[in-house]
Amino acid sequence: MTSSATAFPSKPHTTVVLRSAILSRLILLALTLIWRTLLSPYDTSAPLNPTCLTHHHHRQDPNAPVLFPSLASAIENGVVWDSVYFVRNAQCGYEYEQSYAFLPLLPLAISFISRTVFAPLVPFIGYRAVLGLSGYVINNIAFVFAAIYFYKLSVIILKNPEAALRASILFCFNPASIFYSSIYSESLYALLSVGGLYHLVTGGNSVAVLWFALSGCARSNGVLNAGYFCFQTLHRAYDAVFIEKRAYLAIQVLIAGALRCICIFTPFIAFQAYGYYNICLGRSSDQMRPWCKARVPLLYNYIQSHYWGVGFLRYFQLKQLPNFLLASPILSLALCSIVYYAKSRPEIFFSLGLRASTEEKNSSAVLFSLELGPRSNIARIPEESSSKKQEYHNLRQRKHMIRGDPVVLPSENDSIVKLGYLSVSVLPFILHLGFMAATAFFVMHVQVATRILSSSPPLYWFASHLMVYRKKWAYLICAYSAAYILLGSLLFSNFYPFT
Repeated sequence: MTSSATAFPSKPHTTVVLRSAILSRLILLALTLIWRTLLSPYDTSAPLNPTCLTHHHHRQDPNAPVLFPSLASAIENGVVWDSVYFVRNAQCGYEYEQSYAFLPLLPLAISFISRTVFAPLVPFIGYRAVLGLSGYVINNIAFVFAAIYFYKLSVIILKNPEAALRASILFCFNPASIFYSSIYSESLYALLSVGGLYHLVTGGNSVAVLWFALSGCARSNGVLNAGYFCFQTLHRAYDAVFIEKRAYLAIQVLIAGALRCICIFTPFIAFQAYGYYNICLGRSSDQMRPWCKARVPLLYNYIQSHYWGVGFLRYFQLKQLPNFLLASPILSLALCSIVYYAKSRPEIFFSLGLRASTEEKNSSAVLFSLELGPRSNIARIPEESSSKKQEYHNLRQRKHMIRGDPVVLPSENDSIVKLGYLSVSVLPFILHLGFMAATAFFVMHVQVATRILSSSPPLYWFASHLMVYRKKWAYLICAYSAAYILLGSLLFSNFYPFT
């Protein structure tokens, strides 16, 4: 980056991120069209569309003629894998037990757009193609906004616009990119979770609760975003008890934190209750599904276990070795990012940030302190100052490299580190990543780790950090993303298994 670009980086950097996000979606679209043209799909069932079990108004007869059947067929051929469930739920509602594994936010959005904005297209390409088109448009637009929020969040946390820009571009070309441009819930989840985090770190707790709650309507792991409020509540309660010496204030903090977490869990729980109402109520004991009789009748867990075999260590089979290999790059990057942080800042990591210095806590007041300044002050980043520091630091690094000296990572006391990946502000994100990575490895179908972890900010922050201090790793990370983008667009678009 040039010095002119880093003096006031926010606006031009945001433009770069916007262009990168759009360019990445166009590249994915082009690759998908190329692979579908050159290859035949492994499974040709994508265009099949049985009649809905119940009557839904505004639904066109699937056998009705359309004006552009070739275009309709091209769109419907992209409805593969989980996309089938999302489109079917949008078209017919939740017909089968296993369909409740796919949460309602994306189907509702698809149904709304297809019946409003894109309704005039139904006579031209048919209703199911309109549903598919709606899903593509929603997810690609959501991804672009997610990338913008990702950059804004990264600037605030890293306090280094250059590092934030690198991380954001990596996010735009992440290895799970094909899912962010398909009819999957990844884009909506990324937008709502990253957007919620941005509002959280800028002092908008109420808005963050709303965004996190909606993320739980997109993906089940959205409820884990409540962990950020648990982290915030822990530190504020600790300050209230041990610094302020005010037990009553600690109780207030705990109650507020608990209410926020409940609000985040409520939409997911409400959807489980909806499933219970549709499947269990009004049936005799011998007609009830097994999960209906459980003490805590949780439909989602039953579906994952019964239909997909998800469970602790249940995927540890020799025949699944290729899937473990497929997920190994993202899991290795996650493990390295966590271990690197823990080894570099052990007193911060193992004390959950409670032993962080006052200076560092003040730099992350929203997450760590009881007293908050004006929201505008919290969100303001000393971009020019940090840019000058980074420019000086990069110049020093280049001089070492030219002389052939070894590049030494900055020490813990270096201000660049405190404003970068090793900042105490990154800790809650590291803890969230650690929990998600462990769950993906030990509980889930491990190959989904690539897309489940792809919206986790510290992966890209760590990769951005490596790109400065370990040039070989920079090439490796870029090659990994490019290879998975090519492989994903090839396999996924032609109905072959991929993560």
